[in-house]
Amino acid sequence: MGSIGFGTAATSTFAAPAAATVAVVEPVVEPVVEPVAEPVAGPADERPSVAEMRLPVWFFGFEGVLAGAFDLLRAAPSAWPALVVLAAVNIGVSLTLMRRRLKLAKLLWRGKGTRNVAFGLIGLRLGSHLVLGLLGTAVDTALGHVLFALVMGTVTVALLAYVQRTALGALVAAGKATA
Repeated sequence: MGSIGFGTAATSTFAAPAAATVAVVEPVVEPVVEPVAEPVAGPADERPSVAEMRLPVWFFGFEGVLAGAFDLLRAAPSAWPALVVLAAVNIGVSLTLMRRRLKLAKLLWRGKGTRNVAFGLIGLRLGSHLVLGLLGTAVDTALGHVLFALVMGTVTVALLAYVQRTALGALVAAGKATA
């Protein structure tokens, strides 16, 4: 019997006629060259700019009014339909006019800084009402509640604008946005 080697002609350990020798031919393997895709300039490859992502400060006014809603309702209990309409307008504006900026809004809503702002505002509200109650100067007039709502709304807008600025700075530093 004979043995067959790869890459060479078959050899035999016995003396066999030359016609019985079988040649093994190696297949030719050509390297596959995959085409290199050229980068396509398009909206999917471009990093958004800070100006494109920034939410306007007036948009935070919705959140400011809603932050003062407790005191507004204490001052004018019949204002609840207006607050419901304002909340609906806030959602409508978020999903339509601010659609391109919704990515930043989602980042802000999920961000640690925004949670800190929310907990800070709750703490400010409860703490200030508690301190004022302990001092004997609790807010119990309509004017007092309106003023308190204005303070809470202003603080909310200022803190959300600060969180947005720091979030945009972090996106630029991470290379996910341009300045």
